[in-house]
Amino acid sequence: MRKPRDFESELKALDSKARQLKQAKLQQLAELVVATGADVLPIDQLAGALLAAVSASDMIAREDWRQRGAAFFLRQGKARGGARSRAASAAATDSGTAPAGSAAGAE
Repeated sequence: MRKPRDFESELKALDSKARQLKQAKLQQLAELVVATGADVLPIDQLAGALLAAVSASDMIAREDWRQRGAAFFLRQGKARGGARSRAASAAATDSGTAPAGSAAGAE
C-alpha cells in the first residue's frame, strides 16, 4: 500500500522556498544599487529613474542600457574574479579543455 502524500508539508516547503528566493532577489537588488553607486541618490530620484526605465519604449535607449549593464558586470567580474579566472584557465589548460566563457568555448 502506498503512503499518502502529505500535501500540507509540501505546500509549506514550497512556500518556504518561495520566500527564500524572494529574499535572495531583494538582497541582489540591494547589492546592485550599492555596487552601481545608486545608493547615494535620494530615494525619490532612484525610484523616478527606475520608473522611467520600466516605462521606456525606446528600444535604442533600452539596448544602450543593456550594453552598459553588461559592460558593468564584465568589469565587476574581472575585478572580483581575476585570480579565480586565471586559476580556472590554468586548470583547464592542464586538463586540455578551454575554460567556460573563453573565446574557444564561446562559439
